Amino acid sequence: MVNLLALAREKTATGFRRIVSGADDGAPEWVTQMSSGTDKGFFGPGSATWAVHGSLPTLVGGVRSLLMQALHPGALAGVDEHSRYEEDPLGRLAGTTQWLTVVTFGDTTMAERECARVRGMHRKVNGTYVDSRGESRDYTATDSDLLRWVHVAFADSFLSTHMVWGGAIPGGPDQYVREWAVAGEMVGVDNPPRSFDELQDQLNAFRPDLCGGERAARTVKFVRNAPVPFAAKGPYSMLFAGAAATMPAYQRELLGLPTIPLSVIKPVVSGMLGSLGWVLGPASPSMKAANERVGTLETTPGLT
Repeated sequence: MVNLLALAREKTATGFRRIVSGADDGAPEWVTQMSSGTDKGFFGPGSATWAVHGSLPTLVGGVRSLLMQALHPGALAGVDEHSRYEEDPLGRLAGTTQWLTVVTFGDTTMAERECARVRGMHRKVNGTYVDSRGESRDYTATDSDLLRWVHVAFADSFLSTHMVWGGAIPGGPDQYVREWAVAGEMVGVDNPPRSFDELQDQLNAFRPDLCGGERAARTVKFVRNAPVPFAAKGPYSMLFAGAAATMPAYQRELLGLPTIPLSVIKPVVSGMLGSLGWVLGPASPSMKAANERVGTLETTPGLT
């Protein structure tokens, strides 16, 4: 009986990691590569970034960041016109997961290489969109304002959801925002926020540029009904509800999202994340690989 339970647990964990990583066995090569390297990376054990990105509330934060990005018509145009998210949503998820994970847990060389890959992709993305005032504007994915919006939407989403469902953050929210500014700069963000207050100020500065509309509504519908395996549809609906509940009211209104009190959805998501944590274990393969690298560096003379 115990062996059957362990087998079911392992099968479920592999299936989950297959979805988010894109690898058939749930263990892509870039995870294995993180076990070696020349330094601890830009953050390392005990950092705020490891605490936030190494915890399961990132699942809620990931959904929230997708919804937030849909609020900016320029950022949304880039995704809608140049991304394969509708044809291959899990492929796009795997690409985003790779960037986030490598920058968080890889050594500095690996992280810089990954950010160079993303910058190269951005240089190919350009077009036109209709802004919140109804005016046609040109855009490119290397535009400083669009890069800033994606960065602050990302940081706010992962931080906000962690503050609801995660544990303590070393140094608090300010430290997380300060650390993750490094990642923003590596993909081209000019002067990213370096404190929680600066993050909120930059978010509020974008408010006149945000809107809903047909394209945003289509994106929300797609995110709400993401093509996950049947067994994952129930848990995913909880992630979506939790993501929406942590967004400011004006953002929910622009996107036409339901208003479910956080006090109602919080225990539901907590229970689901707790169950998933039991299945997956206390540390992800990426964090284990990074810890292995750091441990080798600390115990091998001549390595730094």
